[in-house]
Amino acid sequence: MVYDIMHMDRRVARISGLGHCKIYFKSFLPYNLYLEEAEDIDTLVNNVTNFNYWCASRILTLDRKYAKEILNSIGMLQAVTDKERAKIALAYRCASLTDVFWVKLNKEKISFQEINLYENHLDNTFIDIALKGRQYTVQNEYLARDLSTNGCFPKAWQRIQGGFRLLKDGGEDAVERELLASQICRCFQVSQVLYEEDYFDGEKVSVSSNITSKEYSIVPMESFEVYAANHNRDLKKYILSLDRHNYYMMNIVDYLVGNTDRHWGNWGVLVRNQNNKPVRLYDLMDFNQAFHSYDDIEGSNCQTMFGERINQKDAAVRAVSRVGLNQTREVSKEAFVGLPQFYEMFCKRLDILKGVG
Repeated sequence: MVYDIMHMDRRVARISGLGHCKIYFKSFLPYNLYLEEAEDIDTLVNNVTNFNYWCASRILTLDRKYAKEILNSIGMLQAVTDKERAKIALAYRCASLTDVFWVKLNKEKISFQEINLYENHLDNTFIDIALKGRQYTVQNEYLARDLSTNGCFPKAWQRIQGGFRLLKDGGEDAVERELLASQICRCFQVSQVLYEEDYFDGEKVSVSSNITSKEYSIVPMESFEVYAANHNRDLKKYILSLDRHNYYMMNIVDYLVGNTDRHWGNWGVLVRNQNNKPVRLYDLMDFNQAFHSYDDIEGSNCQTMFGERINQKDAAVRAVSRVGLNQTREVSKEAFVGLPQFYEMFCKRLDILKGVG
């Protein structure tokens, strides 16, 4: 097989199953895909490995709850290796709701308009499978495109008028944590995804809007780190020069809400699709692991410090000293009605940050 790697309707690279590669627009390659045009055996093997890894990253991860049920329902392998997972993604041309990259066979006559998920309808049957683990007999393997959301909690995209929204389950406690963290976050000046309460099949879920579009994509930091390493960029300096304010505010908010899940797949850069260049950090999201490690004032280890080992409190204090607290309104006690046990610790943490000179 010979595949064209596409950015909307721009062919940016071509790769064969043996690793032979031609790069047409290097600046439009996916951030976490590194290819070379050399013909030595090591390069060819690396090209195939990197391509399979990139494709595999564009489907659900197997630590997703109900992942095996989802794969069974579409009659596909419970894939373990990158090569097996890549085959699943390639079955639907590696389309995603996070960006505008996709893959086609080199002689295939098809356009981005025909396959992109922003404009083409998919059956919403898979919402039931993704959130509840139900078994369905589904003949259309392309429906798997609705399940390209990573993470360990049940979640699914639902098409609505004018776009998509993301429904997240995981039990009432996880939903309540995300909703409360979102209410707190709104009291501070930081770019953020807004989470609202809703119900699916009689159970409470959190709901948020999709922040990507044909104009803007998101690149998680784990992918951007690959790009920085391959282009000899100092990652910390680049991020601070790109969006100093939102980087430090992320550390402030995560400390205040006790978020223990800010791994490098849960934050990253917003990219303008017109030129495939970063604009700023993308909106702060994913708070269903909030209020953990919340029984002491220091919090957990901060995961966003570019290798420096520091706890969340010290990271937040440093952040306030750099950009200020940027609180826009008071956080009401009434917001904690569903999780009142967290109010006292929140106040203690906020008082510490208010006292930073």
